[in-house]
Amino acid sequence: MDTQQIKQRFGIIGSAPGLDRAINIAAQVALTDLSVLISGESGVGKEVMPQIIHQLSARKHNKYIAVNCGAIPEGTIDSELFGHEKGAFTGAYEARKGYFEVANGGTIFLDEIGELPVPTQARLLRVLESGEFIKVGSSKVLKTDVRIVAATNVNIPQAIAKGKFRDDLYYRLNTVPIQLPALRERKEDIHILFRKFAADFAAKYRMPAVKLTEGAVQLLTNYAWPGNIRQLKNVAEQVSVIESSREVSEEILSTYLPVINPNQNLPAIYQGEENSDLSERDILYKVLFDLKGDVTELKSLVFSLMNNDSLQTEPQKTELIQRVKRLYDKSDESELVREPEVYKPQILPAESTIAEHEEIVEESLSLADKEKELIIKALSKYNGKRKKAAEELGISERTLYRKIKEYSIEN
Repeated sequence: MDTQQIKQRFGIIGSAPGLDRAINIAAQVALTDLSVLISGESGVGKEVMPQIIHQLSARKHNKYIAVNCGAIPEGTIDSELFGHEKGAFTGAYEARKGYFEVANGGTIFLDEIGELPVPTQARLLRVLESGEFIKVGSSKVLKTDVRIVAATNVNIPQAIAKGKFRDDLYYRLNTVPIQLPALRERKEDIHILFRKFAADFAAKYRMPAVKLTEGAVQLLTNYAWPGNIRQLKNVAEQVSVIESSREVSEEILSTYLPVINPNQNLPAIYQGEENSDLSERDILYKVLFDLKGDVTELKSLVFSLMNNDSLQTEPQKTELIQRVKRLYDKSDESELVREPEVYKPQILPAESTIAEHEEIVEESLSLADKEKELIIKALSKYNGKRKKAAEELGISERTLYRKIKEYSIEN
């Protein structure tokens, strides 16, 4: 059976080279009992390939079972796949056959194989290597002759590196790999698929089929389709049902296509593959450490300016105000920044050296005292006018009121 006949039999539409190659590999491997791993993004139609493999194989008269590994809870997946004995666990009122026992002599399609728990992966590896399995709650070894076809939309090598997938199982499943292209890589097929879906929905809902203008066809073809064929079918159904006009323009079609943000999958704080598994606690620690560095730097700057009586130097004054504003803006909007403890500043002797100054700053400098002094100076400069003083300090008038009350400052 050639590629075109396979497409007609299984309702496959398209002529992209990547699609044709995947169909050819599936037809060739069907004549063997080799394990197959089908890879591709979600929505590309991976579920069709195992049907081709099963129907063109010598097992076609036996059972074909498709199992979505991601839809079965971790606590029951072993029972679903391998069966269980009566009383094996709470609720096991009678013995049950698993899929591998029921499909003996046939084919099992394990979709979303990357979602399998690691202990279940070990059981599956034994089936692949020796055809043996044990029911849950039993010690008797059973045999099965099943052809396994697996599919995944995750990067298995990355999952192996993270310890979420067994490398020996991957190599055993990946005897023959089949890669299905994403819809955006099959631009020549997009409009044909849309027309097919539009005709199907027209027949289903008993209405004329929608047609796209030339501009709409260009928009349809150039869209990235993150949901692949599943998303395209969904859009075709929406347009067919909602639009009263049977001719769809580019403007109308654009309302059904979500705007894709190229950076929408990037993490908010950390970027880079090496940080992809950071927990919220790790991120919070990083934020706190950064804030601590800002506070330490601000302490040093305030002491330097106050000690050298250089507040009238405009560049330094501007930098100080900007840093103080940034610190207080954070403290107003978040509980992450707390008010520093108040330390009583030491009076330095006149003969103290620069080194002595630096040592005392690190141990006893109080940002609260310096802050109070700045507020008093600003109020004094503007004769108690709080609005002007707040603008000078670079903080909100509300924050200034709060600080005046906190430090019991009198005009």
